[in-house]
Amino acid sequence: MGENKLAVVGGGLMGSGIAEVAARRGITTVVTDISDEAAAAAKGRVEKSMGRAIAKGKLAQEDADAAMGLLTFSGSIDAAADADIVIEAATENADAKDALFRKLGEIVQRPDAILASNTSSLQIIRLGTAAGRPEWTVGLHFFSPVPLMKLVEVIPSLATADEAKERALVFVRDGLGKEVIEAPDRPGFVVNVLLVPYMMSAIRLLEGGHATAADIDKGMRLGCGHPMGPLELIDNIGLDTVRGATLGMFNEFKDPMYAPPPLLNRLVDAGFLGKKTGRGFYDYSS
Repeated sequence: MGENKLAVVGGGLMGSGIAEVAARRGITTVVTDISDEAAAAAKGRVEKSMGRAIAKGKLAQEDADAAMGLLTFSGSIDAAADADIVIEAATENADAKDALFRKLGEIVQRPDAILASNTSSLQIIRLGTAAGRPEWTVGLHFFSPVPLMKLVEVIPSLATADEAKERALVFVRDGLGKEVIEAPDRPGFVVNVLLVPYMMSAIRLLEGGHATAADIDKGMRLGCGHPMGPLELIDNIGLDTVRGATLGMFNEFKDPMYAPPPLLNRLVDAGFLGKKTGRGFYDYSS
């Protein structure tokens, strides 16, 4: 059996991006969130993203209309019950994800449906065990913004069945048109194990008064050819999301290079989460 219907649990920046990519590839997709209002906001994110693509000449209006016709949005996770593959893209909170996977294990009807998580820091085996379906659970770690970023990390756990891994790989490559790398079931996988210490080092450089945010980012853009600097990147990802990832890695490895610097903690506590709130390391209010 193939994957004919996708459910995305969580319609935030990542979830709405995954849903958009799937629908634009002709996949029937339902997005579920915690309320009807949150589901409507997810629909708005998809429409806005495709509107930008249309304005840039990268998407035809009729293709956008066809994609929206394949998308439904629901304020109840029960809408994921008849999915062939479910991708959880909720907030990076361990208890919340455990609860979601327990619920998915109860409601998803197809016994060999693939349950996937977009987590960047939690162990896949933990989520599969919570669902009671460890053999059918994998990690599918997307990168932001999902419609533009080509890579997905596919993470099987020790208990993931070979069939589940292969179906996940085929879905990502052929269904979504993404490039894949296979990563181990350890916090940070491949990309974030390298990326997070780099971002934490940039925060410590700023925190210590050794350079301005603008100069740190300009240095990495122009000196290393990065498309954006580390602090800009954190603002784009979301400071709370980055802190969640680095805490997960620090708790696992106890290595100081993964510890969130005090400045990151203070900004998150203040609600300055980056572009999505209008302020992070930079002010976006204007």
